[in-house]
Amino acid sequence: MTHQPALSALSATDPEIAGLVEDEARRQHDKIRLIASENYVSPAVLEATGTVLTNKYSEGYAGKRYYEGQQVVDKVETLAIERAKALFGVDHANVQPYSGSPANLAVYLAFAQPGDTILGMALPDGGHLTHGWTVSATGKWFNAVRYGVLKETGRVDLDQVRDLAREHRPKLIFAGGTAIPRTIDFPAFAEIAREVGAVLVADIAHIAGLVAGGAHPSPVGHAQVITTTTHKTLRGPRGAMILTDAEHAKAVDKAVFPGLQGGPHNHTTAAIAVALGEAARPGFRDYAHGVVANARALAEALLERGFDLVSGGTDNHLLLVDLTNKRIGGKPAAQALDRAGIELNYNTVPFDPRKPFDPSGIRLGTAAITTRGLRPEHQPRIAEWIDRTVTAAAGGDEPAVERVAAEVRELLAGYPMPGYTV
Repeated sequence: MTHQPALSALSATDPEIAGLVEDEARRQHDKIRLIASENYVSPAVLEATGTVLTNKYSEGYAGKRYYEGQQVVDKVETLAIERAKALFGVDHANVQPYSGSPANLAVYLAFAQPGDTILGMALPDGGHLTHGWTVSATGKWFNAVRYGVLKETGRVDLDQVRDLAREHRPKLIFAGGTAIPRTIDFPAFAEIAREVGAVLVADIAHIAGLVAGGAHPSPVGHAQVITTTTHKTLRGPRGAMILTDAEHAKAVDKAVFPGLQGGPHNHTTAAIAVALGEAARPGFRDYAHGVVANARALAEALLERGFDLVSGGTDNHLLLVDLTNKRIGGKPAAQALDRAGIELNYNTVPFDPRKPFDPSGIRLGTAAITTRGLRPEHQPRIAEWIDRTVTAAAGGDEPAVERVAAEVRELLAGYPMPGYTV
């Protein structure tokens, strides 16, 4: 069992941490990872993340730094920027945000003042915390108005979005979220934003890889500002980017630095550049379309087994399942599935009568299993394992859960994991 890159120095210096890293690698290897926000990065991305670039402090931007010794770092960041611009077809890219939430905070800082009205998707309906939800700073510092989905269809209620925008005249409108299984209608959001004079922000953190690979419509040309993480479907390190048109570029750059952050994490910037280079290759388009094909096949197989899918299916990498008819909550189901070697998360569903920490649903995604090489023909078996485990958990049959875990390990033994060799 070997980690790639090798952990020889870490093992010699701190065997306790090295052992934990190896344990985590083995855990990732042995489980069907269906958490929609996770993936496997390539060994090249892993190597870039662990380079001596972590030693360098680089406040400012390429050619305009506050510390000396930036000759190499400027080239690294410029390369990441140029690759982002080319991959997504945008005028400007900022690759410095530490993660998705700070990237969204930078957008607020750039285009709104505390107390201004913003319009975002409600968290229980699939939105993100930073789109103005109550417990987030964005819901405390701004007048957050929220739209949702139609109860009959589970899809975004665009009539409600338009009515709320006309009534409240928000400074910002957020399109996108964290549990949206259907195609986001960026042109419709753009039309509403233009009508009320709002800046449209497309949060594509979950679907950035699908957009890059042509498996989901792009917000470019519709949203003036686009935020995204660089992991999830994009298969990069844990970082973020803000993509804009030329008009909104300067305000975003000033908001990221010096508005919110100090020096960027140069090792992460390098790994983002590597991931963007990988996403520009022809094979990545096959990967992105494979993610969607796997998600649709898994959705069909779950529907055949009587599972209730929010919106009835999926157009992207993500499925949201309401377990009410299975007589089990999302949390105990997710915990049992983890013991069965199937990793996902419990999640609220629209109009959920249960509390967020003990909700009715589970959220699944197919980005990681597609990276491992699993295909649509594997999805009925995964659906069977999910069904068996949920049934066993509802009935307290722990031996049945353990049998599923053994079958999962047997299947995954034939599908290598990037960054770890058994």
